Amino acid sequence: MAGNTFGTLFKLTTFGESHGKAIGGILEGCPAGLPLDMEAIQGDLDRRRPGQSAIVTQRKEPDTVVFYSGIFEGKTTGTPIGFAIYNTNQKSKDYSHIKDSYRPSHADYVYDQKYGFRDYRGGGRSSARETASRVVAGAIAKQFLGEVTFTAFVSQVGELKLNTPYQELDFSNIETNPVRCPDPEMASAMEAYIKKIKKEGDTIGGVITGVIQNVPVGLGEPVFDKLHAALGKAMLSINAVKGFEYGSGFNGVQLKGSEHNDAFNTDGTTKTNNSGGVQGGISNGMDVYFNVAFKPVATVLQGYETIDKDGNMVQTKGKGRHDPCVVPRAVPIVEAMAALVLADFALLARGNKM
Repeated sequence: MAGNTFGTLFKLTTFGESHGKAIGGILEGCPAGLPLDMEAIQGDLDRRRPGQSAIVTQRKEPDTVVFYSGIFEGKTTGTPIGFAIYNTNQKSKDYSHIKDSYRPSHADYVYDQKYGFRDYRGGGRSSARETASRVVAGAIAKQFLGEVTFTAFVSQVGELKLNTPYQELDFSNIETNPVRCPDPEMASAMEAYIKKIKKEGDTIGGVITGVIQNVPVGLGEPVFDKLHAALGKAMLSINAVKGFEYGSGFNGVQLKGSEHNDAFNTDGTTKTNNSGGVQGGISNGMDVYFNVAFKPVATVLQGYETIDKDGNMVQTKGKGRHDPCVVPRAVPIVEAMAALVLADFALLARGNKM
């Protein structure tokens, strides 16, 4: 199975399935001598773990990371960092009803067609549980990058949309509510809406906004490895993501060039930031900001019609423990993937010039 590795120099390979013994990863390329704050790494994992509130899946996993290599006396050694997160609360019987049929909008059918075999328990390798490994590696990347800060938050759930510019928001409010929206009033409305959707046995999608600050000038590798292209690939690799935009994004098409251009200040910064901190695929020192759209979770706890492996139409119903809205738990995943991209480009940038 190809496609399990992300990055060029700062490189993560993940392994494991949703209902296997463990998930985990091997992180290569992290320079030696980096002191690691283990509590911060576990803290990011805790933000992603299931069972943390009434509006997410109630699968009870501690998601405690165990490191096996690459760290000695609290510092990285420069060798591969190996780690695992053990699964403790699987309920594989919840998926026995789909052993021979395919859930709509899931990877069940394509996995079966591609490999001729699939792990139907929670989606196996296609499960979003794999993203916990990314959060561990991303937390290490954040510490490697030092002063560069990564902030993500929920800016939309269904039609409930936060229209306040991120510069006017108080990021300290993000972790004060289960939705992870920095506007308390909107967060309350979103939480109530997600609970309503959950009660109906349905799901809803949303948008996560990411903001990267204190980015040095010069990250990004033209022509094919532009910074925004790498961020787009990173975000689109996350389960349930359907769209990515950065800077002015799709709204930029409504502006004239004279309106959209970011005029320079004498110090090289720009008066506006429609570019989203990226010009010519290279970071320009301004904030990098972007939006990531997540679809509604495919598993709905309602009856539905689908096909079995023989092509027969069958009736079934969603079962198990699932998120009615994935975006609150995806916030640390978005931060982690952004950090992995910048860590990789930071190492690549060391060879740009004498």
